[in-house]
Amino acid sequence: MSDKPREYCGIYGIYNHPEAALHTYYGLHSLQHRGQESAGIVTSYYDDDKERFSMPAYKDFGLVLNVFDDSKVFKKVLKGKNAIGHNRYSTSGSSKNPANIQPFRVHYRNGNLAIGHNGNLSNARQIRERFRKEGVLFQSTSDTELILHLISHSLYEDQMDQIMDALRQIEGAYCLVILTDDKLIAVRDPNGFRPLALGKVDGSFCVASETCAFDINNAEYIRDVKPGEVVVIDKEAEETGEPRSFFIPPTKGTGTSQCIFEYVYFSRPDSMIFGEMVDKIRRNLGKELAKEHPLTEIVKENKTGKKPVVISVPDSSNTAALGYASESQKLGHECKYDIGLIRNHYVGRTFISPGQKSRVQKVRTKFNPVRGVIEDRIVIIVDDSIVRGTTSRYLVDMIRECNPAEVHFLVSSPPIISPCYYGMDFPSPDELMANKFDRDIDEMAKEIGVDSLRYLSPDGLVSAVKDANPSGDDYCTACFTGNYPVPVNFGVAKEENELL
Repeated sequence: MSDKPREYCGIYGIYNHPEAALHTYYGLHSLQHRGQESAGIVTSYYDDDKERFSMPAYKDFGLVLNVFDDSKVFKKVLKGKNAIGHNRYSTSGSSKNPANIQPFRVHYRNGNLAIGHNGNLSNARQIRERFRKEGVLFQSTSDTELILHLISHSLYEDQMDQIMDALRQIEGAYCLVILTDDKLIAVRDPNGFRPLALGKVDGSFCVASETCAFDINNAEYIRDVKPGEVVVIDKEAEETGEPRSFFIPPTKGTGTSQCIFEYVYFSRPDSMIFGEMVDKIRRNLGKELAKEHPLTEIVKENKTGKKPVVISVPDSSNTAALGYASESQKLGHECKYDIGLIRNHYVGRTFISPGQKSRVQKVRTKFNPVRGVIEDRIVIIVDDSIVRGTTSRYLVDMIRECNPAEVHFLVSSPPIISPCYYGMDFPSPDELMANKFDRDIDEMAKEIGVDSLRYLSPDGLVSAVKDANPSGDDYCTACFTGNYPVPVNFGVAKEENELL
């Protein structure tokens, strides 16, 4: 069981490119961190032999490179110049159902339609119940299928009117790529919870969850898809050089609520999301952490004769640790940044029976401390977040084996106290370490075995993000504060949307 929250999905789409499926493959490969459970690509083209449009799909469980391990797929199956792709991670209850692997596709009265979705619909239960009463049968347990039903059951005749009709009925967090016989449509919810960007490569428009998916394809980043925007990419967009845009009205009383945890942990540091580089934001979080918790407050007395060493828990906290060390030095506090933990990126199964021994072995398989960096030094560990605390405890145990003088733990975000209903997989509230110990920092420090534990404050988090990205947009901080910007049904289990 992972001690980090997981993002549900990554999406990619491209229009009118001769190697559409291959570009989508590489885009998904760059977005692998957003979903490791399954991957899929759908393309569209006009079949001259059958004299109709066709929409082939290829998808399966596994990592992108394992699902698409046969190059023949791109020439013999995934034909066409338009494509969408999807990486998925889900809750465990639905992860074994192949029907849940996206993109989904359907043939209805207006032709073929495929969809890939990143996020969670907060009103999925009500929509599902409505369709059940009408006798609608579901092929999957995913809330994404509901969007297809809303489109196909719309009373409007025009396809774009049907799509807009469906989008006005859904609530929550969603970024969508929709493929029709002749269009690629990108959608971002009115609150802008998840990132979605528009790019261009070889004259063809493309969209992706993060800009790192553009970089691998040598595509140019144009701009972010705006909150509530529906971007329509078709022949007209090619001719004019500008896609058409429609807008979905926000839920009454709500505004922009971009997920701040995308900056803290989820997105790749080499991506630009919400208009700013993730690396810059994380570095700023480390600097703010150094201001809130200066080294002199942490290290009361240094008898080692050596500078305290600041280390990260690779890879997501690397730049925050760098920011903390550089700002500490700027403030006149002696320390050095070093690589104290090595991460093995090729982690497979542990082949040990479930239990504590298995969890410890999984951490040892993934990380190994560098004794020469740690021994006889005061060690400052910087991590981006703590969820359950189990991985943190095992890491500290491993570091203690290298005989450091002291071990202190700093977190470049506030304590996580609430689950996410907008597209992230957090544990239930009672599993979160901060709630287990009623947010008693000293007790939490004892739990993970460190001399002291310190978190960045909620105000410090928002301040550091807005200082680095002064766009004026607001952020969702519900996992840290319990303040949900869009109403959610707390009486329903978070996984209810994915249960039949």
